[in-house]
Amino acid sequence: MNDFAGLVAVVTGGASGIGAAVAEEFDSRGATVAIIDRAIDGEPAFHAEVADITSDAEVRAAIERIGTRFGAIDILVNNAGIGAAGDIAANDDDEWRRVFDVNVLGIARVTRAALPWLERSDAAAVVNTASVAATNGLPNRALYSATKGAVLSLTYAMAADHLAAGIRVNAVAPGTADTPWVQRLLAAADDPEATAENLRLRQPMGRLVSAREVAFAVANLASPRAASTTGTVATVDGGLTTLRV
Repeated sequence: MNDFAGLVAVVTGGASGIGAAVAEEFDSRGATVAIIDRAIDGEPAFHAEVADITSDAEVRAAIERIGTRFGAIDILVNNAGIGAAGDIAANDDDEWRRVFDVNVLGIARVTRAALPWLERSDAAAVVNTASVAATNGLPNRALYSATKGAVLSLTYAMAADHLAAGIRVNAVAPGTADTPWVQRLLAAADDPEATAENLRLRQPMGRLVSAREVAFAVANLASPRAASTTGTVATVDGGLTTLRV
């Protein structure tokens, strides 16, 4: 597939996990790829900008450098995010602000900085990373679920707001994926093996979602071949949301 030939794609949180898989998927399908991340280890495979998405100044500077270097920004994947564990009483106000600042306001900062570039594109698309935690009541994920619910609502609003400018906006909602964050979660558990087995069994397919599977869904939403797809959510969760088997 070469459906992104001639297009420039920007992926936040692109240094690892799902973001890295998304960057690789776009590259394999012909896109020029740039990533934005808070830290870049080693020699990145793609053009990389170090920026903290909680800083409007850093975000605007990174987006401007990417757009100026490549002459365009056609695709934006708002993937950067952080996790949070616990029920409603587990996190203090500062932690609630911190997680919302990254997972929700981060999308706003990056998208508004990229908007002038996206408005010039004939194939503009934005994909936000939500989660099945937004639509399923998962235990000990109160704060995280709240932020991802906000991401879904924001996706629909953005799709409506920017339809006239030709910018499509969609979201992907992964189930529990095999990512560095999940591995850290398991490492901190009292019984890592039992916790891992519970995560696998929570999804009817009996395994974790792979980052590559999520990346494939993201790219398909962003592809110019999906020109009539906007305001939708692609769920990649091994059947968690809809199947009871």
